[in-house]
Amino acid sequence: MKTLILILVIFVLASISIAAQPVKKDSALIKKIDTMFKDDQFWRVEYMKVSQKQKSDYDEKTIEKRWASSDSINELKAKAIIGKYGYPGYDRVGDISDNFWAIVQHCDDDITFQELVLALMKKEVAKNNASKEKYAYLVDRVLVNKHQKQIYGTQVRFDTATRKSAPFPLKYPKSVNKLRKKMGLETLEAYLKNFG
Repeated sequence: MKTLILILVIFVLASISIAAQPVKKDSALIKKIDTMFKDDQFWRVEYMKVSQKQKSDYDEKTIEKRWASSDSINELKAKAIIGKYGYPGYDRVGDISDNFWAIVQHCDDDITFQELVLALMKKEVAKNNASKEKYAYLVDRVLVNKHQKQIYGTQVRFDTATRKSAPFPLKYPKSVNKLRKKMGLETLEAYLKNFG
């Protein structure tokens, strides 16, 4: 009996030791997400240049075509990453986790995928292994994509009538700043000033 108890104690201690081991950073995955993010941002930057009448090596039609193509390819790669690893949190990819979030944020043609990532990300946020701020952005993005009222006011549009930026409709307009604070976000008023 003492031998059995000793074996169980050793097994439990070994299990705890294994569970406490941090996940080793995955340099190949970090590089892959970094490359995806650079592609994601490149065409958006070029589009901003053209829309602001700045010099670009590409015309608007080329930018839009390559932007759409880049987003489609990134979406396929993001789905493969989710399928293999789940949500890549800070323990696996460091701050590059936030870049992965940005790629998913731009997968607007597949709301079901965004919702899946949101569920996986929620678990990582609970473990402080993903950004709660970025999670709030994705919550709102999914809600707006589903034509529902957003929670945190992160999704903004330009109102041509008032010539000001305004959030898409809010579910809880009176408590939005309290909700934003819980997620580590600045007040809605301060946030909207960033849009000019």
